[in-house]
Amino acid sequence: MFKFDAGAMRPSGPAMRADQLEAANDLVRRTLAQHGLMPAASEPQGGETPMSAPGLADMLSGLTRGADTGVPIPQGAEFRQDRFACDAGSRNYRLYVPASAAQGVRGLVVMLHGCTQTPEDFARATGMNNLAETERFVVLYPEQSRGDNAQSCWNWFSRGDQRRDRGEPAILAGLARRVAQDHQVPKARIFVAGLSAGAAMAVILGQAYGDVFAAVGAHSGLPFGVAHDVPSAFAAMAGRGADAAQVHATGPATRTIIFHGSADSTVHPMNGAGIARDALSRGAGQTVQICTDGEVGGRAFTRTVSTAPCGRTQVEEWVVDGLGHAWSGGQAGGSFADPNGPDASAEMVRFFFEQDASGKGC
Repeated sequence: MFKFDAGAMRPSGPAMRADQLEAANDLVRRTLAQHGLMPAASEPQGGETPMSAPGLADMLSGLTRGADTGVPIPQGAEFRQDRFACDAGSRNYRLYVPASAAQGVRGLVVMLHGCTQTPEDFARATGMNNLAETERFVVLYPEQSRGDNAQSCWNWFSRGDQRRDRGEPAILAGLARRVAQDHQVPKARIFVAGLSAGAAMAVILGQAYGDVFAAVGAHSGLPFGVAHDVPSAFAAMAGRGADAAQVHATGPATRTIIFHGSADSTVHPMNGAGIARDALSRGAGQTVQICTDGEVGGRAFTRTVSTAPCGRTQVEEWVVDGLGHAWSGGQAGGSFADPNGPDASAEMVRFFFEQDASGKGC
């Protein structure tokens, strides 16, 4: 996945001249090199490869590759495309309504894609729509605008996008409320998950809108408040971010499940631990932690479950051995998806729905 860029290289018009594109590519390379984050040729899992200059140029100029989403849609299901607008701004989105919704919708899962991804790509990579069919929930895939970030990253590192009632958090929370209302989703059954920059934004939503989102799923993400601009974002990704415990928002903790690969060289694994630590610091005063080691799909993992005295699971952290910057147990056909290891999508859905969220903060 291309690194979290600031979006400073936004095209001034509908197309960029070749010399402008090359200059933009050069700026990206120099910026990444300055912060020691140039992707290694040997990196990644799940088909990740360093992006070529032509590939980046195509992305920056807003080119699309085919009208077919490539997302299987069973008979009776819908994969709608629409746009949401509010005072804070607007975004396009995809909404998957499973055929099983005819029997009643159990919940809403908001899925925030990573940098360079699209909603369709993220749907293919995670296989979340398949789970929606069996568990009867709708899946919302907001789309980041390239006009707001040239790499399609959610702006988790921007101060203006880290607060309630401002910027992207306000847009995403408003969109989630609208969809939940349209499909009569109970308040305690609205969840948000994401990958990489999307995971970082999901954590922000859990902090700023704990009254909207009952639980958060963060895959290869970063803690709240560890960055406030581009240099600090690169530092945080490399494991040199601010102490989240010193900057976290106030308010009750939102239940959180975390996945991170031990071999992630794009977002340092210590960030996953930071998300867990921050969530626990705002939760119950005491928790009981149970660690379990196991192996699924050829990958070993360590799962740490933190439970409040009332018996409610507050935080669940998965560290997957050998996993790079990719969705664990992901599906073929989507980017940044590693088919090996635990199925992150299934585990997140299980975590979201296994307990009634009405007891949050017990």
